[in-house]
Amino acid sequence: MKTKILNIDTGKSKELSVLDSIFAVSPRKDVLSRVVRWQMAKKQQGTHSVKTRSEGNFSKSKIYKQKGTGGARHGDRNAPIFRKGGVYKGPVPRSHAHKLNKKFRELGIKHALSSKASAGKLLFIEEFAVKSGKTKDFVSKFQKFGWKSLLIIDGDKGAKDLSRYTSRLCDKDVLSVQGVNVYDILKRDQLVITLSALKSLEERLK
Repeated sequence: MKTKILNIDTGKSKELSVLDSIFAVSPRKDVLSRVVRWQMAKKQQGTHSVKTRSEGNFSKSKIYKQKGTGGARHGDRNAPIFRKGGVYKGPVPRSHAHKLNKKFRELGIKHALSSKASAGKLLFIEEFAVKSGKTKDFVSKFQKFGWKSLLIIDGDKGAKDLSRYTSRLCDKDVLSVQGVNVYDILKRDQLVITLSALKSLEERLK
């Protein structure tokens, strides 16, 4: 697949060849949906909890005798039928995570990258650096393109350097190649990949 790589400082671009198997796949919503559900399930805390009958604060002794009262038979006051009694089969702390094999997760990343490429929301740049160390200079680099929601994928060192700017911004993120995932790619409108990250991505996903 032929595309362009941009020098974001000079505005000049040149031709670049990328792998069709990563950036030119026909994106499938079912694949993307399944991987995103897997990611969200892993993030879910699962700390919801209620007290069962055995955890109630009332006495565990029988509240009144079995026969002769004219009322229904009951055991202790913690029974679910009573107000403030234990909850029957209520939620308990647990993990919501489920398994999804590595090949399918990698397939999801390919479909996510291809969906951005097919929508014209993917840009390759040579490198990205902010020399002044100011967040406003980081933002100004993208203002001329009109991008508001943005994800940058860079090499490990580049991502670490850029993270100090994106941590202050609500609509711009940065990821290293090792942290690339379907949810974050789809979450932002525009995707920018540096040349160093592209080489690592192709090596990882080919």
